[in-house]
Amino acid sequence: MGLAVAGGRGCAWLDAGTPASLLQAATFVQAVQERQGLVVGCPEEIGFRRGFLTADELRARGKALGKTADGQYLVQLADGVHA
Repeated sequence: MGLAVAGGRGCAWLDAGTPASLLQAATFVQAVQERQGLVVGCPEEIGFRRGFLTADELRARGKALGKTADGQYLVQLADGVHA
């Protein structure tokens, strides 16, 4: 089994066929998110970048999540922090 991580910032194929390779894939995703401050596989971000959501809609979804990390990320994305 494999896992593809794709987006406007790049693409990576991650093998997830064994418990060890799944752990390696999870560690890779964690490192990307922590070091770059980006979220991997965020449907709201994809919808926003593709024009399905406006900044106001994205901000509203973020505020609905309160002070969670996901909510803060969406509000920052709507405000242009993660351009």
